Amino acid sequence: MFEGFTDETLRMFMDIRFHNYTSYFHEQHDRYIETVQKPFYALIEDLSDAMTDIDPQMEIRPYKCLAHIHRDTRFSKDKSPYRDHLWFLFRRAGEPREKSLNYFFEFGPDRLNWGMGFWGENREALDIFRKKMTANPDGILSMIDHLEMDRHKLYLDAGYHKRMTVPDGIPERLKNWYLIKYFYICRIQPGFDICFSEKLRDVVKGDFKALAPLYRLLRGCCDEL
Repeated sequence: MFEGFTDETLRMFMDIRFHNYTSYFHEQHDRYIETVQKPFYALIEDLSDAMTDIDPQMEIRPYKCLAHIHRDTRFSKDKSPYRDHLWFLFRRAGEPREKSLNYFFEFGPDRLNWGMGFWGENREALDIFRKKMTANPDGILSMIDHLEMDRHKLYLDAGYHKRMTVPDGIPERLKNWYLIKYFYICRIQPGFDICFSEKLRDVVKGDFKALAPLYRLLRGCCDEL
């Protein structure tokens, strides 16, 4: 059961940041498991029932959901071998990460964020989403309004097509959604103190459930590809 991250979680991340080399991490491996991996796994496990309610095909195995602490440095100028923060994703089992529709949670010494969206650009799925908006703009707008993003302190973080034409009949408040190139819906500046309490699990779960109607709509777009 998730009881919150601890000061030791942050200290482990900070120590990795300032001692980012293999021999140090090997010495601290057991400490990493205890202070970082275990609480992340506990949070994933506590959220898993809610995630399979949202999508029965969701990958919920912690070792599949949690990012690796080891960085892939082959194509990066930064050759630091280890991350100083971690994230996990809930997405369909067996799907590649790129273009995937996923729920995410990210935590580290200077970051705390969670939400739902696509990993990178997925033009094909969003084109289907645009067709659905064109066919039923009032229905899509009603669904988005029903999310009550302001009440849940969620915001749309997106990039937009600059040369795309919005068809007649798309309501003004839906135009930004129509022009989306890539996006995440994220929590607005959550207070960092919540990380050290089991309350974090309940808030994240509530936000993930609130986003379920949009997830299912977009999941349907992905399934049409």
